[in-house]
Order: sequence, then C-alpha cells, then structure tokens
Amino acid sequence: MSAKKTGSTIPAAKLALYDKLLAAEPGVERKGATIPYTSTDGKMFTYLSPSGDLRLRLPAEERAAFMKKYGTKPVVQHGVLMKDWVAVPAALFARVAELKPYLEKSRAYARQLGTKRRTKPATAGPRGRPPAARAPARRSRSSR
Repeated sequence: MSAKKTGSTIPAAKLALYDKLLAAEPGVERKGATIPYTSTDGKMFTYLSPSGDLRLRLPAEERAAFMKKYGTKPVVQHGVLMKDWVAVPAALFARVAELKPYLEKSRAYARQLGTKRRTKPATAGPRGRPPAARAPARRSRSSR
C-alpha cells in the first residue's frame, strides 16, 4: 500500500502503523486526508483520531469483551459518546497480528449495518414520483 500525502497533524509513525494494519487485510483501502479512515458500503469501521489514536467500530458483544480485555473505554469525541466505537490502546496498535482479528470483526460489522442511504434526487416528489406541474403565478390586476 502506498503512503498518501496528508494534510493532517497525525504523527507519521502512527500513520505507518495504520497502513501496516490495513495492508494485512486484503481489499481495505485507507481514505481521508486529514482524518484517515476505512469504510465499506459507506459505513466507517476504523479511523485515526487527530492525535493518531486508532478507533474501531465493533458490535456490542465484541465491544464489551474488547474493553474488558484491554482496559479501554468507549470513544467520546467533542463531548459526545460515539456509539459502537472503542479506543485501541497504543500498545495494542503496534501489534498487528493481535489486532487483525478485530479489524476483520469491525469490517464485518460495518457490512452488517447495510448500505448508506442516498438522498433522493431534487426532482423527486412524495413517494419518489416527479412533482406535479405548477401553473405560472398570475399577476394581480392592481399591480399593472
């Protein structure tokens, strides 16, 4: 996997670790210039925080087991608890072989969430039908 130029402040060593982890999982591509992340079907499943800490999206059972095993906590960003996300301890981030199964579980969970819904085109009306044609506005007689 080739290194990408970024406009982020994430340390190069952490970006290199992230790339090494992603290279261990075929078909996973790093996206995002400022905040590197991975996604499948429009759903993110990993990302690096601005400080370079790895975050994983896991299902409830896996998340609870991960937090208990590694003594980590759910992710809170800008004062908001990020549902489904766990912080990966720095010591674990460096151990690709141990972290790889969680990357696989994270990706599988994102796939299970389904495809991100696209917004309807601007021309679609209620129930996906085109909007009814409107007659041009009439001028009032007093404005002539």
